[in-house]
Order: sequence, then structure tokens, then C-alpha cells
Amino acid sequence: MPEKKPNPNSDRFPRINPITQREQSRVHRRRRAAATAHGSARLTVALDVVYRRSSENIGRLVSALSPLQPYLRCVPPGLPFDWSEETIRKGLNFRLTTNLGALDLLGEVTGGGNYEALLSGAVKLKVAGVECLCLGLARLIQVKRAAGRPKDLDAIAELEVIEEDSARAFYSR
Repeated sequence: MPEKKPNPNSDRFPRINPITQREQSRVHRRRRAAATAHGSARLTVALDVVYRRSSENIGRLVSALSPLQPYLRCVPPGLPFDWSEETIRKGLNFRLTTNLGALDLLGEVTGGGNYEALLSGAVKLKVAGVECLCLGLARLIQVKRAAGRPKDLDAIAELEVIEEDSARAFYSR
């Protein structure tokens, strides 16, 4: 049996989550982080965070993440990037690198919508010992299917098995 690789996010969850909680940012984890929280064996490099786009919350996010020195990921180094409320308001989804690693900050998710739209399919889960909102399995499968990326489509079969096992365990009580 192959040895399980450590999740590269396991150290970041407990370090980033308190930062966003301290600033009372309205965020929840989705896709890959949610898949891991539900029991997926797939590893992820980036922590995905969906954020509420209110002016107040954007201010909190900028304040909370500034010490982590966020910078755009997958762009040539040295491009000017101003981590500010104005930048967040003018943008939507940000693929960032930080002092703690990769962070995808998402204002909207394909097939799921914005923060408010995703709340109805969110569940509270403990991730690396920290409670946070994650997409529920059904909603997670829905947004992965809508994204249509090969890595998302590959993960759907595993997530459906996890969903079936969870339902079976619930009804066998």
C-alpha cells in the first residue's frame, strides 16, 4: 500500500483560519480543501477561500492577509501588484502566493456562485483542528462538475463514493 503523503495545507489551515477569524472575515473553504476535509485522499497545493464581497469584509481581508505579503501567483515576478481594498473591489478571483503558501481567494465559483449562494450548501467541518465552513459533498460535486477541469472531473468519482459511504453510515445507525 502506498504511503500517504502529508497534505501541504495541513500546516496552513490552522495558521490562516485564525487570521481571517480574528478579522471576522466572512470566508469559507471550498473545492480541494473541502474535498480533503470530507475525506478525499487527493492532495492540494492551494488553499481555496471564497469571500463575501461586502466593503466591510474586503477591508477585513486586506487587513488580515497583508502580513502574509500576498502577491499574484503564476505571473512573471516583479509585476506591480497593490494588495488593497481597491484591488479586491476591482477584481474577483485572485490566485495568490503568500508567506504561508498558495491561496486562491475567490469572489465567485463556477457552478456555485458567490459566498451567499454557497452558504446553503456549506457545512461546518474541522480542518487541521480548526472549525470552518466548507462546501457540503453534494455542492462540492456540483461545482467540480461545473468547473469541468480534468482534475475536478477525476475527483468526482471519489467524492461520490465518500458521499454514498456517508449516507450509508447515517442510515445504518
